[in-house]
Amino acid sequence: MANRTAVMFNFPDAGTVKKVVQCLPRVGVGTNFGLPQTRRISQASPKQLYKASNMTQRWQRREISNFEYLIFLNTISGRTYNDLNQYPVFPWVITNYDTEDLDLTLPSNYRDLSKPIGALNPKRAAFFNDRYESWEDDQVPKFHYGTHYSTSSFTQMWLLRIEPFTTMFLNFQGGKFDHADRTFSSVSRAWRNCQRDTSDVKELIPEFYYLPEMFVNANNYSLGVMEDGTVVSDVELPPWAKTPEEFVRINRLVRHTHTHTHTHTQQSSSSHVIKPLL
Repeated sequence: MANRTAVMFNFPDAGTVKKVVQCLPRVGVGTNFGLPQTRRISQASPKQLYKASNMTQRWQRREISNFEYLIFLNTISGRTYNDLNQYPVFPWVITNYDTEDLDLTLPSNYRDLSKPIGALNPKRAAFFNDRYESWEDDQVPKFHYGTHYSTSSFTQMWLLRIEPFTTMFLNFQGGKFDHADRTFSSVSRAWRNCQRDTSDVKELIPEFYYLPEMFVNANNYSLGVMEDGTVVSDVELPPWAKTPEEFVRINRLVRHTHTHTHTHTQQSSSSHVIKPLL
């Protein structure tokens, strides 16, 4: 809408959708994606939009960034910032959140992007596969993962320190913050959980790559005390990032240099070691 307000309509069938689209102005999906503003494009499937767009070719020629390309893929698949249940999904890329320095030449510091988050840990992947193969339930179909990589509650959890997500989170939780041990309080812990916990296969959101404010408890919310006595406030960052701004900067750097090819250009090691800015 002209005032930037989003409205969701739930139509009974595809035929009704087609009739409504014929009555609307030709807005399409977006000329930035190399797609014409036609009613035909408005009714295209994600697969059709992907084939009709020139975004993949532009990405391969490095005319657009990885961030722009991922936003494109999220958009044509129906994901939007206007719906927490269909929020854009971005991948974990770094796997090292524990050392003082981050050596960008070490393949072990990068996630294997050819696999879903639930298949990165071989032991956990074996557990999921065994459960799938041995599943016997007439009422519940076979499944690998009992949870999803993106839900409205996950988005609110990542962003609970900033509005309007704080209010959304409190409304979802009955007016109270969650137990401190379940609150997003450490990047390293969040990564470990989604590698070890069989009920945690969360991916990230775009804000990890551009919004340092999400890691700061600027409003001094009382987020509780963990069982080990740790007071939850700002998000604990990895040792190689001394500030939220530095953490986001390194995330952006790694996303840009790594996700194009899943490989690393072997230049001098000294230029690829991230040291914290003191």
